[in-house]
Amino acid sequence: MPKPNILIIMSDEHAPMYSSVYGHPIAQTPNMERLAAAGVTFDAAYCNSPLCAPSRMSFMTGRYVNKIGAWDNVTPLPSGQVTWAHRLRAAGYDVVLSGKQHFGGPDQLHGFRAQLARDLHAEWNHTIHLWDDGIVPAEQPWQEVYRAGPGRSEELDVDDLAQARALAYLRDPARKERPWALNVSFIAPHFPYIAPQRFWDMYPPEQMDLPKIPDGRLDELPPMAQRLRKMFGFPQFPDEVVQRARAAYYALISYFDEKIGELLDALQESGQYDNTVIVHLSDHGDMNGEHGMWRKSNFYEASARVPLQVVWPGRVTGGRRLSEVVSLVDVTATLCAIAGDNRGLPLDGHSLLPLLTGSDPDWKDEAFCEYLAHGNDRPNAMLRRGRYKLNYSWGDPVSFYDIVADPDEFDDLAGAPAHQEVIAAMQADLLADWDPAALDRQVRETQRQQRFIEENFGTGWRDAPGLASSAGPS
Repeated sequence: MPKPNILIIMSDEHAPMYSSVYGHPIAQTPNMERLAAAGVTFDAAYCNSPLCAPSRMSFMTGRYVNKIGAWDNVTPLPSGQVTWAHRLRAAGYDVVLSGKQHFGGPDQLHGFRAQLARDLHAEWNHTIHLWDDGIVPAEQPWQEVYRAGPGRSEELDVDDLAQARALAYLRDPARKERPWALNVSFIAPHFPYIAPQRFWDMYPPEQMDLPKIPDGRLDELPPMAQRLRKMFGFPQFPDEVVQRARAAYYALISYFDEKIGELLDALQESGQYDNTVIVHLSDHGDMNGEHGMWRKSNFYEASARVPLQVVWPGRVTGGRRLSEVVSLVDVTATLCAIAGDNRGLPLDGHSLLPLLTGSDPDWKDEAFCEYLAHGNDRPNAMLRRGRYKLNYSWGDPVSFYDIVADPDEFDDLAGAPAHQEVIAAMQADLLADWDPAALDRQVRETQRQQRFIEENFGTGWRDAPGLASSAGPS
């Protein structure tokens, strides 16, 4: 039996709850619903680091960020790290990338045979933020929410190019000569919140919903969230400003959703649909104003949870939804399993195939996520296990939530006597193979060295093999 093709459709900064397929009453995503009808939709999938580059490097390698050292948008993935692109090519696949993967420096492939389009965020330089400097307050409120509206942006042009090149690749008769794996990756719905006019027109700002922020909530936020709001500049924006930003975010989600439909149509028109595994996912979410925050970089559901859908005609029954907790490193392990890679190289995830094709009574039902980048000044980690989520920030009190009973994460149960045994067990497991003191030393030392070189020799060090960084407005 021939190996199936693999199409990975990846967005950037899409929180799953902002789509009709996940129950949102406003955001329209008919092609995600099309995927749901044809395959499996995961309701509790998480990234492994809620920031572009580290999340993507973890997904590419199937390893946790602390094990590969690519913990922020400046520190690159070493070229010696094996990725799923390497593994699938070794298994006989033609493996190509079209669009963003946020690779830094001269190695823009990391195992892919070719980049078909352009990675805009790999072309920019990030500011190096030293944890040694502490939390430096933003000089002004975050301006992206004020800029929201209809129009064109370079990001949209880059996404349209990635789509055009991906469609041309799928329609090429050469695709039928050998199995292929295409990762087509878009910037949308990542800010800037500028959407094409016809999608903007779908979402009149005055009709948009507002974040759920109970009275007094912003004063009760845990220290990690308070630091992010201070450094990124998140005041309580006026309602009309928030509605425009949310309108643009939903419009960009619908813009991306249309791209999904075009890719599915190309598969069907070229006769490849029935022998193609389709994976739809994102690198992390966007707070979209919830808990008084925007962007990502934290462990709230809107930041750390991601959409995940898998279609495999003839192997995976359509219309199923799974509540089991999974993460992107599990997707990596699944890609390797589908391709027949069994070389025994290390992976931190587990294949989802048993869940996809039936059930898995031994599924671990947990996800680990960590944050070691700007907007904070210390190591942070999250463990979601079953219905519970534990947030750990080194030197701060832990936060603990029952996500099933409290999906909005308003009720911190860290002090509840009834949960102390579960909290203690989850914290012990989180810290068993994750050393915050050691990571704090490693991250700070890396930042100091990067800053020293940049101050004395400029940003050219980022283009040196093994040292290069990725770029973008994080």
